[in-house]
Amino acid sequence: MTAERALRTAAPHQLLDAVRRVLTDQYAADSVELYLADYGLTVLQPVSVPPHTLQPVSVHNSPAGRAFGAQEPYVETVSGDSGDSGDSVRVHLPVTVRGDRLGVLTVTLPGGEHDDGCLGELAEIAEVLGHEVVVAERDTDVYLQARRRDRLTLAAEMQWQLLPGRSCSRPEYELGAQLEPAYAIFGDNFDWSATADRLSLYVTNGMGEGIEASLLTNLAINALRNARRAGLPLADQAALADQAVYAHYRGRCYLSVLMLDIELATGRVRAVDAGSPRLLRLRRGAVERVPFDAQLPLGMFEETDYVAQEFAVEPGDRLVFVSDGVYDAATAGGAAYGDNALSRAIQSTRLLRAAEVPRAVLRELSGHRGRPVPDDDALVVCLDWRGR
Repeated sequence: MTAERALRTAAPHQLLDAVRRVLTDQYAADSVELYLADYGLTVLQPVSVPPHTLQPVSVHNSPAGRAFGAQEPYVETVSGDSGDSGDSVRVHLPVTVRGDRLGVLTVTLPGGEHDDGCLGELAEIAEVLGHEVVVAERDTDVYLQARRRDRLTLAAEMQWQLLPGRSCSRPEYELGAQLEPAYAIFGDNFDWSATADRLSLYVTNGMGEGIEASLLTNLAINALRNARRAGLPLADQAALADQAVYAHYRGRCYLSVLMLDIELATGRVRAVDAGSPRLLRLRRGAVERVPFDAQLPLGMFEETDYVAQEFAVEPGDRLVFVSDGVYDAATAGGAAYGDNALSRAIQSTRLLRAAEVPRAVLRELSGHRGRPVPDDDALVVCLDWRGR
């Protein structure tokens, strides 16, 4: 494919220029623009260089946002100017890598150049572009800067760099996650990793605020990854991370984590609950909290032993993980959000895809608080289980 070759040979910061040249030459495109979802998942930010002439577009009520949300190409007719011979079409194409929704590629074509075959080719080009953007981010800040609607705090910068992505899809499952406040998060985090046989998923909540909370979470997440990559079982991963955190902080700071190891072939789950993150399950229309034996947070005491518990997920299950910044969020009058309100939020979002659920739940949480800025950071992770 000409576009793939052009993207692979382009400089990391010039991917948009490369795809623009190909689409202009081969498809007579009038314009080509790339928009990336901002950290708060509220707008699609244009990838451009100063002076910036394009404005962000809404994720929720724009043609590009429609393509982003539905993860399907969306075509709109654009009326031509008085000197034009006819209308053009503007094609909005989701830019997604293995289920991680990055943004939208918008291509304006002469009306006669659009057909179903062309749409399929453009969708493939958008997918290739997404893969190249992910690789290019190792060598340029262009795409990370484009995602910023506001300035990130240093703590938030460190937290976002830890994440594997915000969504992921495989035949057995779909994952979605979101942090709030997106530009000032400090202690909450999530991590996942999959092999041919297993999915590992961690939801963490570090104590403290600002840079201290971010440093604690960075230490714990990297300790957990180190243990996981050494092939240790789940309980031993927790024990090794516990030792690493305690060795550094001597019990002054600690981190709560809910750890899951899921067998993809059977849905058998091993879990370690070491602190405050909670898990709720939507199964056959009913929401229930999944109970665990509470164990000590990582780093609270020296050489804590952890024990893994077991349960099973069934095809059609939706698992929703939340930090204490969700279920403890209070109104001005002091009423906590709690499990009942969270259950209603899970029910009201049951028709959404997993990648859309966290942001929707956090919007409902914001309405409960009655103020846009939370007292504590909040995390929601959604796992839709399909099984094999």
